[in-house]
Amino acid sequence: MAEVTALKSSSYSDLFRKIIILTGIFLISQSFFSQDLPKEQKPGKKMIEVLNADEGIDEIEKSTEKRITRLLRNVSLKQEDVYMTCDSAWFYPGVNQVKAFSRIHMYQGDTLHLYGDSLFYDGMTRQASVHGNVELVDKETHLFTQAVEYDVANDIARYNTGGRITNGDNTLTSIIGIYYVAQNLFHFKDSVNIVNPDYVMKADTMDYNTQTETAYFTGPSEMEGDSIYLYCEKGWYDTKNDISRIWKNAVIDNRKQVIRGDSLFYDDLNGYGLAFNNTSITDTTNNIIVQGDYAWYYESPERFMVTKRAVFIQVSEKDSLFLHADTISAVTRSDSVMKDYRLMRAYHGCRIYSKDLQAKCDSLSYSFRDSVIRLYTMPVLWSEENQLVSDSIAIFTRNRQADRLELYTSAFVTSQVDETRFNQVKGRSLTGYFRDNELYKINVEGNGETIYWLLDGEEVAGVNQAKCARIEILVEDGKIVEIFEYQNPEGVIDPPLEVDPVMLRLEGFTWQDQLRPKKREDIFKK
Repeated sequence: MAEVTALKSSSYSDLFRKIIILTGIFLISQSFFSQDLPKEQKPGKKMIEVLNADEGIDEIEKSTEKRITRLLRNVSLKQEDVYMTCDSAWFYPGVNQVKAFSRIHMYQGDTLHLYGDSLFYDGMTRQASVHGNVELVDKETHLFTQAVEYDVANDIARYNTGGRITNGDNTLTSIIGIYYVAQNLFHFKDSVNIVNPDYVMKADTMDYNTQTETAYFTGPSEMEGDSIYLYCEKGWYDTKNDISRIWKNAVIDNRKQVIRGDSLFYDDLNGYGLAFNNTSITDTTNNIIVQGDYAWYYESPERFMVTKRAVFIQVSEKDSLFLHADTISAVTRSDSVMKDYRLMRAYHGCRIYSKDLQAKCDSLSYSFRDSVIRLYTMPVLWSEENQLVSDSIAIFTRNRQADRLELYTSAFVTSQVDETRFNQVKGRSLTGYFRDNELYKINVEGNGETIYWLLDGEEVAGVNQAKCARIEILVEDGKIVEIFEYQNPEGVIDPPLEVDPVMLRLEGFTWQDQLRPKKREDIFKK
């Protein structure tokens, strides 16, 4: 046993005496190393070196019968590139282990630093256990916990008693955490949270790259900020650039729209999003849903496009309207009448279905400024038993219900009486009026012509053929019940047996019932 005392420079004799004592300690330590090397020690495993201690006491530990050196005050040790400092330590040279106490500082290179109240380090396995007020520092990343297991050989730190990590503006907490130092990657489990000045993120399981500041989700995960809510069961979020890619029940709510899809991409910084497969954009303010298999969205100026089985839904308690087209898009506009109103367009193969109104056309537009749906290119509209055709059609809505419709140029109204007989009205333009979403009156202006079959109960009593400048048609329960002709009408009523109903057609007559969407699913028929 030898004792090391502090060196003093008061005299050459004191200096000489202390050099002798230090030399003795060194020789004793070397003898311990040579005598107590364990049989299982593998070649190449370097011994822990004692770099400094103000005092060292060599003895045999009674409980383990192991040789031990008790190092006191200003202790520093080293194994290869790993350094340890503390207030005191128990060094077991025979098994190459250290127990250290108070003000622990373990560091490797110039980036990784580990602090705590106590340390156990096995130099053979290069495993460290640090307990009490633990702090791990790796560049800009700080881990705070009460206990860490650190695999020095593989650069892996673990905790399972709860931890807190700070990295940039992000603070992460979890019950379990594993830090892969070389990969700059944390793996978190159980009650995972990320708190940022702009959002809070929660997950069951999460990986976090401290270098890229990217979070990877597994299991139910959500993020909420002032302008965005995000939910998924798998995905990633780049916290530095505010970019996310999420899938599996993915939802993004930007407080204006709710976006869903099998897979979503969202750039919050630039207000840009993509959605893939089973996508939907829900506008809760306007009670609108747009669905499809592919969609993109821009926040400013606000606009979106949906394609691949695209569907637009105007939600109403009484009668929702469904529109299908190859492509549906919308853009936000402003003019002298209204600021920031939405203009929606649908292209190619448009089909509309509601309980009281159906339509087809090649393209259409819907302005939220005046709540008007405009149909272009060979439009056909059906209301109850009436078919309406013209070069273009405008449907004016109020409170999400049809209020009136206007047909421009070559307006034609047809309703079927039986297999061969059709009531027909045509003119230059037409205006239809709705009550409770049902057509009850039609006005025809300019070059009016009619073929109207008169009924006596269920029997056909005759047919009225007339021409005039203006026509008024009254409709009940979807059927034409009366026609009024104004301004120099010319007409004739013939008995039913004197005319061929098949040949009795006005120019421009078509009957397109086979194209009519009779249920919601029919909007996808070509």
